[in-house]
Amino acid sequence: MAACIEACERAFEAYSKGAAALPSVISLDVSEHDGEVHVKAGHLHGARYFAVKVAAGFPGNRELGLPTSDGMVAVFDARTGAPAAFLMDNGFITDLRTGAAGGVAAKYLAPEQVRSVAVIGTGAQARYQLDALARVRPAFTRARIWGRDRARAAATAGELRTRPGLPGGCVFEVAASVEEAVEHADVVITCTASRAPLLRGEWLGSGTHVTAVGADDGDKRELDPSLLARADRLVVDSRAQCASIGELHHALAAGLVDERKAVELGEVVSGIEPGRTSPDQLTVCDLTGVGVQDVAAANVVMERAGDRGEVFSLEALNPG
Repeated sequence: MAACIEACERAFEAYSKGAAALPSVISLDVSEHDGEVHVKAGHLHGARYFAVKVAAGFPGNRELGLPTSDGMVAVFDARTGAPAAFLMDNGFITDLRTGAAGGVAAKYLAPEQVRSVAVIGTGAQARYQLDALARVRPAFTRARIWGRDRARAAATAGELRTRPGLPGGCVFEVAASVEEAVEHADVVITCTASRAPLLRGEWLGSGTHVTAVGADDGDKRELDPSLLARADRLVVDSRAQCASIGELHHALAAGLVDERKAVELGEVVSGIEPGRTSPDQLTVCDLTGVGVQDVAAANVVMERAGDRGEVFSLEALNPG
């Protein structure tokens, strides 16, 4: 996670400075099975590899005893375009880099002293977002978990109590409502597939930071648009993408926010725009997931793999 946070931080900066190539996201719905597929790609100028990622989400898999998310990353040599690796990670890189993006956001936008955290959602990002937060704000002592299914929320809280890397002595609790979960929270993380607002601005006190990661297509939303209007600092991973599919998209449609209010996380990382400048600011970061994160994570994997990865030639797979 530490390496991925560092890599994503550099990637966001490169993207906002125009030092990255990033095509539009391809979205595919498999409606008869309630599935969704996202294809993202990108290249960081000067990086050894570029990558194309396919990520699938099928919530019905839970009843089949299968993971609800899956995917793979195809890595190519940026000098020749030749395939370099197929990372059959079953969605792990997506989960890791999504968590890492939340870590970058918290590094620049969360209060210096984070004691209480609220997590809205019980899926993979309930784990990975806390993993990343623990890297940049390691002193939180309480985390409240809310999910529509209370039993799943309790199971998530139980798993988090023994998860390596989280602060020792942190108390993990199940909240009866979103409002209860966010009461007195210094950081609020929303990581659901909701298609209706879950979090209202009036529930949050001054000085709170919100990281929203669920709205990765135009129909999804977790925040009441008035929250974005109220925010003292509104940060997005990609201004264009969030205006199209993120929380920003819904606030713009409601006429509550001017697009110019939103600054990119890469602009904050590079110092072009400020992050949090006072303890009492309400900050919001809208993360829809950009391809440069996948490229950054894939490059870390390739650097660490070195000669340890298994390599198969086409000839070996198809002799003759």
